[in-house]
Amino acid sequence: MKAFRIDPVEKTVEEIEIHNTGDIAEAIGFDSIISDDIGPNGDRLYLDEDCFIRGSEGRFQVDKIAPVAGFGVVAGSDGTEDELRDVSQGLEALLARISYL
Repeated sequence: MKAFRIDPVEKTVEEIEIHNTGDIAEAIGFDSIISDDIGPNGDRLYLDEDCFIRGSEGRFQVDKIAPVAGFGVVAGSDGTEDELRDVSQGLEALLARISYL
C-alpha cells in the first residue's frame, strides 16, 4: 500500500510501500506507534507514542494537530489504525499541510 514518510530533520516527504503496521513501525524506527485521524477520507498520521520522551530530533505538525517529534507516516485507513489502505491524498496536498518546527 502507498504511504508517505515524513522526515522532519531533512524536511522531506517520500512515498513508501507498506503492508502492515509492522512496516510503519520500521519506517518510524519504534514499535510504540499511535495514530491521529488527519482527514475525512480515512488518512491517519502514525507516530512514535514516546517521541517527546525519547527526545527524537526534528519536529513537524500537520494542520493544527499536536506537533510530532521524529518520523511520521501518513497512510490510509478503513476506520481503525490497523486496517490499512493506500493513502488518499497526493504528495502535493500533504506537503501543503505540513509545517516544520
